[in-house]
Order: sequence, then C-alpha cells, then structure tokens
Amino acid sequence: MIEWEWSHYEKLSLDQLYGILALRQSVFVVEQNCAYQDADGLDQLAYHLMGWSFDDDGRKTLAAYARIIPPEIVKTELAIGRVITADAFRGQGLGRALLAEAVRLSEETFPDNDIYLSAQAHLQHYYGSCDFVASGELYDEDGIPHIAMFRRKCTEQSASGMH
Repeated sequence: MIEWEWSHYEKLSLDQLYGILALRQSVFVVEQNCAYQDADGLDQLAYHLMGWSFDDDGRKTLAAYARIIPPEIVKTELAIGRVITADAFRGQGLGRALLAEAVRLSEETFPDNDIYLSAQAHLQHYYGSCDFVASGELYDEDGIPHIAMFRRKCTEQSASGMH
C-alpha cells in the first residue's frame, strides 16, 4: 500500500527532501548514466508528490515521486516533471497511480490550466494512454530523446461538440 503526500517545498521535512533527492539521483543520474544538474532552482517553487511504502516494521521508503511546477513559474501550463518510480517498485502499476495522483492534485490545485510534461521519447505511448498528447518534434535533453506532451483542459474533440 502506498501513502501519498503532497507538499510545497517550504513544508517538506529534511527527511522528505533527502528521500526525494536520493531517489532522483539514483535513477536519473546513476541508473540512466546521465550526468546533469538536478538542482535546477525549481524545487523551491514547486509542489512535490511523494508515494511512500511501509515495511512490516513501519519504516518508510520513497517508492514514487513527481514534481509539479505551478503555471506562473514556467509557462501558461503547469508542468509535471521528475516522474519516477523506484526500481524495487516497478512493474506493479505504481507509475500509473503516481501519474493519476499528480494529474488529480494538479487539476484540483490549478483547475484552469493545461498540463505539460517533457516525456522521454520511449514513454510517449505510456503517457498517451494517460490522455497526454505529443506536440512537436523530438528534442535532446541531457543526451536522451524527449518530446513535449500536453493534457489539455479543452481538446479539439470536445470543443468541436460545443455550439
């Protein structure tokens, strides 16, 4: 079972912040062998979604994480980024639950905004299955092909049905 926590940066505990940074480095830097500056100055402006797993002794482990950047910070859309599931928790549907929770909280907190994410190209179909639509061409981000994807509040299909 996963316990979700949603917090703005200034309300994170030191243990939460350490868990977030350790998980991001473990996957994005070490596992993906990608040297990049993870501390990009946006964490302090963002909301952080943490999915905690508890063992039989009550110790918690950060199993999943996403960062939500408010729309006024980056673009007119809000941005979901640093979407990550710890290696030990993959293959259990946790990534889909994480994304659903990130979208739900984003839409609840910023109801009038579209959602943007910079998806690794090999995950385009996965994000597409969660109602994100690719936009534009592939681009390189830290040596990994990415594509911009959006989840729009008003799609062309729903707009065309309006009279």
